[in-house]
Amino acid sequence: MKLPVTYLAAADALSVIKSGQRVFVQGSAQTPLYLLRELAKKSGDLRDVELTFISVQGDIELDKPQYADAFHINCMFVSESVRKAVNEGRADFIPVFLSDIPDLFRKEIKIDVALVQVSPPDEHGYCSLGVSVDIARTAVNTATHIIAQVNPRVPRTHGDSLVHTKRFTSMVFHEEELPQVDYGAKVGEVELKIGRLIAGMIEDGSTLQMGIGTIPDAVLKSLHHHKNLGVHTEMCSDGIIDLFESDVINNSKKRIHPSKTVTGFAVGTRRLYDYVDNNPAFAFLDIDYVNDPHVIRRNPKVVAINSAIEVDITGQVCADSIGCIQYSGIGGQMDFMRGAALSEGGKPIIALTSRTAKGVNRIVPFLKPGAGVVTTRGHIHYVVTEYGMAYLFGKNLRQRARALIEIAHPNDREMLEKTCLERFNVFK
Repeated sequence: MKLPVTYLAAADALSVIKSGQRVFVQGSAQTPLYLLRELAKKSGDLRDVELTFISVQGDIELDKPQYADAFHINCMFVSESVRKAVNEGRADFIPVFLSDIPDLFRKEIKIDVALVQVSPPDEHGYCSLGVSVDIARTAVNTATHIIAQVNPRVPRTHGDSLVHTKRFTSMVFHEEELPQVDYGAKVGEVELKIGRLIAGMIEDGSTLQMGIGTIPDAVLKSLHHHKNLGVHTEMCSDGIIDLFESDVINNSKKRIHPSKTVTGFAVGTRRLYDYVDNNPAFAFLDIDYVNDPHVIRRNPKVVAINSAIEVDITGQVCADSIGCIQYSGIGGQMDFMRGAALSEGGKPIIALTSRTAKGVNRIVPFLKPGAGVVTTRGHIHYVVTEYGMAYLFGKNLRQRARALIEIAHPNDREMLEKTCLERFNVFK
């Protein structure tokens, strides 16, 4: 028997938010854009409302200068939606490992109101957090009030995603398409070359983690001759679907959650959202479990594939800023770099093109002033560009420099060698 549901107008539901409160906003493809647009209409009645979240998708409206007195963004990942506000000083960024955010909510950062976007309730009264369970699970568990935007376009996912309607302070019905990103369409020949190199490093029976961006999708495009791959990752995108359908990914060799793909969130196109809808082969789980290095290491041959903005010749990885300009965040890179390193036969990989699209070198003598180190030179193992692979673990600084220069862009190698000669006295 279907339980009765009462929906409120957005203005009535949002009236629970008061000045000075902290509001959590669910992120990625589940960003409740309608609720945020409606909340913007209340800006004249509010002051100093703190908005906290990780990566959000789409135009969230509240990052614009005219709302600065009413709302202050204090985010834990800088996505494109809020990048300008953060770098203009109208918003703030909290550097934190993705796996640590649930603990922040439980112990340090009290959430007054959580704004989430969910599927319609089933016959038992349960809604799904859809394709962004990650930190939203703990936010819902700890928030004083929960306002749900109910959207029939939200997939029902398995795992930790279910929330009973009785938990919601109020529910607002609004149907709209989820934000979509097609990473596969952005893959070029250079990324494919990197993808093929990394695919050659992946053994049958490996467990994969893919970060955000085009290179992870390029790797997935290059794995069609592999067998019995598994997935335990913080996020997934469209690239896994074809590998599922050809039985390349079947999770049969995993030691934990065999036969299931484990993820915290998914970002992609409607094809992906439809594919994970009510699909029991996927488990969307709380991020403090998914990204726990001690959990990650339990699977065999974990291959973690993450990108970077630049890598210096000693192996320091900057993945969240361009100098002092905050570009993204720490996210889960270190969680998986460490987990893969501890896994039996694991391979933690940093992959990047040797130069940016504008021709700026990414293997550098020194990180830019103000750059953030996400993966330290003590944690680095493999670095891959289109020119090859450098293995740095256990290597001294001069050996690292030599290995990285060999995979730098050919036009940058002489400059890097001169820098190394000055820095290390003897290079060749």
